[in-house]
Amino acid sequence: MPPLSSTPVYFGNFLVTSQVFHRTAHSFALVNIKPLLPGHVLVSPLRAARRLSDLDQAEVTDLFLTVQQVGKMIERVYGASSLNIAIQDGPAAGQSVPHLHTHIIPRQSADLDAQGGSDAIYGMLEGEDGDLGRHLWESSRTRPKFPAVDDSARKPRTELAMAEEAQKLAQEMNRQHL
Repeated sequence: MPPLSSTPVYFGNFLVTSQVFHRTAHSFALVNIKPLLPGHVLVSPLRAARRLSDLDQAEVTDLFLTVQQVGKMIERVYGASSLNIAIQDGPAAGQSVPHLHTHIIPRQSADLDAQGGSDAIYGMLEGEDGDLGRHLWESSRTRPKFPAVDDSARKPRTELAMAEEAQKLAQEMNRQHL
């Protein structure tokens, strides 16, 4: 299945072209290698700016309009009643990839009650589960024939699984009345 764009798209140092499902003049949206909840996606500027304050006015406007458009689609497709929209703006805030990105996480009533309630998502974002840099780095390494077993409940997804979700979400973005 061909990627949405023939132009390479990078998230930090990671080539993510096949994971991109929406692209604008200054931003792109991509599926997450290890989503915290189903439908957890990212929106990032095309330029590899590290911090929100590094963006110019056109990039900020485009980023947040893209977050709004993608959020509407994610809410509809995943049957969410709410969204968490988060930016970890710098390493001290938990940013693990030096490329600004906005998390969009679809939420439903009581979806994290077993983990302590709806605010548990913030600990998940800042903990090992939300360490995008580590997950991307591990997935980019050549894996042995028999990879080590990941005992956590959430497994990093394959390139194929992410590309398939990106294609599905690209179709949904095209269907949406923006």
